[in-house]
Amino acid sequence: MKTAYFDCFSGISGNMILGALIDLGVDIDGLRTGLGALRLEGYHVEARRVAKQGISGIYVEVVAQGDEGGRGLADILGLIDQSNLSDDIKEQGKRIFMRLGEAEAKVHHKDLDAVHLHEVGAVDTIIDVVGSLIGLKMLGVEEVSCSPLNLGQGLVECSHGLLPVPAPITAELVKEVPVRATDVEGELTTPTGAAIVTSIAARFGDMPLMKIHGVGYGAGKMDLHLPNLLRVFLGEPVEQADGYAAERVTVLETNIDDMNPQLYDHIMERLLRAGALDVFLTPVQMKKNRPGTLLSVVAQNEDAGKLVDIILEESSTLGVRFSERRRFSLARSSHLVETSFGKIRVKVAYRGDTIAKVVPEYEDCKKAAEDCSVPISQVYAEVQRNFKDLDVPTRG
Repeated sequence: MKTAYFDCFSGISGNMILGALIDLGVDIDGLRTGLGALRLEGYHVEARRVAKQGISGIYVEVVAQGDEGGRGLADILGLIDQSNLSDDIKEQGKRIFMRLGEAEAKVHHKDLDAVHLHEVGAVDTIIDVVGSLIGLKMLGVEEVSCSPLNLGQGLVECSHGLLPVPAPITAELVKEVPVRATDVEGELTTPTGAAIVTSIAARFGDMPLMKIHGVGYGAGKMDLHLPNLLRVFLGEPVEQADGYAAERVTVLETNIDDMNPQLYDHIMERLLRAGALDVFLTPVQMKKNRPGTLLSVVAQNEDAGKLVDIILEESSTLGVRFSERRRFSLARSSHLVETSFGKIRVKVAYRGDTIAKVVPEYEDCKKAAEDCSVPISQVYAEVQRNFKDLDVPTRG
């Protein structure tokens, strides 16, 4: 699966995305042909190589004759609907412009139907949005992830006059997304760039574990004390590292010193039933030298929200810390082993194509030992012996 990582160390804009994709190998003539499906006239796309702080990148400019923007959202959605673009690009493009329209409506406190998109309704914005989607498809990109967005600071001139950076529409678009501001004066992340990347990126944060095949640089129009470039890495995710499966997880933590310890068992059970990968308690010494407990939960990223809800509902804590971590783990499968004590489940862990561990399920062994009035170690031993006779594949 091809993946692209957007490194927005100097912000992001629509033409910077196009430039980086062309630098990665998108054929400019093929891109122009693809954009012809829009049936939009009165513009042409120019691309030239420039240097920013000694780093070479592609600067893209959409030159439109007599276009002042100000299209209504319905006009743009209709233009995309009536085009000959592929269905997936139509849907992605409409979603991006819907987000731009919703942000504009929120900022100006207008109904969505009454919104005119001012600068972001101009031909160059339409070409930047649709061209970026076409370029990603030409490169075969199936997943996009992104760094935190560098917003810049200061003021920016637009159709409404001078506005603070980030522009109000940009501020709406980057809600719930990691951002940062540096001492660079200027609008580094534009509404178009923010709308595109927040619509197509599956996640924001550090670069994922990946094998890089190419790096492209898209140039912005400003000359700054840092290179005004968007860097895009193209490659494939690395799902195995020396035989281990690699993944990202979220770790939730909270310190508790004022709760009945009998309640932890119930909280742990709820968290595990809700999908937590692991839950554990660590004794800690807290303020005023009070003994406390550190509750830690390891979770899949998409499960973090509902697990936070459980912690806040069931415990006395007022807040939960979280961090994203990388985890290496063994691939695994589950099997049933016949024993004289009944069927016992076992987990089989693999490193690459080799069976690394065979772990009998404790609860099954415990029940079998109680039912048959034998030591649990005897059950474990028979499970291990009988497993060797199973026709288990070397790969789970």
